[in-house]
Amino acid sequence: MAKDTTGRLHVQVKSGGKRKLSSKLWLERQLNDPYVAKAKREGYRSRAAFKLIEIDDKYRLLKPGMTVVDLGAAPGGWSQIAAKRVGAPEKGKVIAIDLLEMGEIVGVTFAQMDFLDADAPDKLIAMIGGRADVVMSDMAANTTGHRKTDQLRIIGLVEAAAHFAGEVLNPGGAFLAKVFQSGAEAELLAELKRDFATVRHVKPASSRQDSSERYVLATGFRGQR
Repeated sequence: MAKDTTGRLHVQVKSGGKRKLSSKLWLERQLNDPYVAKAKREGYRSRAAFKLIEIDDKYRLLKPGMTVVDLGAAPGGWSQIAAKRVGAPEKGKVIAIDLLEMGEIVGVTFAQMDFLDADAPDKLIAMIGGRADVVMSDMAANTTGHRKTDQLRIIGLVEAAAHFAGEVLNPGGAFLAKVFQSGAEAELLAELKRDFATVRHVKPASSRQDSSERYVLATGFRGQR
């Protein structure tokens, strides 16, 4: 072990054997990430929980009694925070989906499905049983390594999520979604600015600083088109 610039012990993972360099670097980063350790201590499913905590503490998206839709929810960090802050299941409601399985979370109704399937929006609407106050998406497209292709896939996911939000949100509702690279594209931003009172990019401190990850946050939904 060695100390990093902050004085913390830095864990180094030995390479060799069948472990690829990329796997070694990922594991090393996880072991040395203070938010990963903090998530384990506080019982959160992932370090992503702290991103939503930071965003919500600043912008006050989640309030008791709200209905929240969590797209790309697994392993459940965002759903945990949402359920706690809206008071689900007694007061609020959290509906979550993901391609992967997700362990049960009190107050969260989960379904394993592909959001891009043609029948997914109707299934989600049936699960909501009405309208939603917040639609949030931490979905990430599978990457190819080709920057432009990956960017188009990511923006496509965000656009699909934004369109769904426009179908289900109550007036005054909010939409939060992960984007990468330079952020949301001009066409998407123009659409969001038409439908919401305020649109901004946010990057919480718990988002790795060497990552191109950021979030687009749209608040004050104007109502159905």
